[in-house]
Amino acid sequence: MTNNSSIAKDYTCPGEPLLRVIAGKWKPQIFKVAADGPFRFSHLMKEFPGANKQSLSVALRDMEEAGILFKTTISEKPLHIEYQLSPKGVDVMGVYKYISTIQK
Repeated sequence: MTNNSSIAKDYTCPGEPLLRVIAGKWKPQIFKVAADGPFRFSHLMKEFPGANKQSLSVALRDMEEAGILFKTTISEKPLHIEYQLSPKGVDVMGVYKYISTIQK
């Protein structure tokens, strides 16, 4: 008889790293906004009135650290920051769009 807990421990899903990047509060919604092009934090705050600044900031930071988003500081006055999908983020967006079509 096999020990199920050891089987589960040894099994790793190849999609698990992707799920860690796109799963979480506000990340799927941020992907939808990012698909339309560069955006600012203030746009997210208007788009998602139920969100708080901290949760959006954490989601953006996680996505940036994962290499999914680029953060660019624009030196115009007033100084502002824009986010946009990185090439890796564009690839992830393709997977995200595919998943959303099969769930319908």
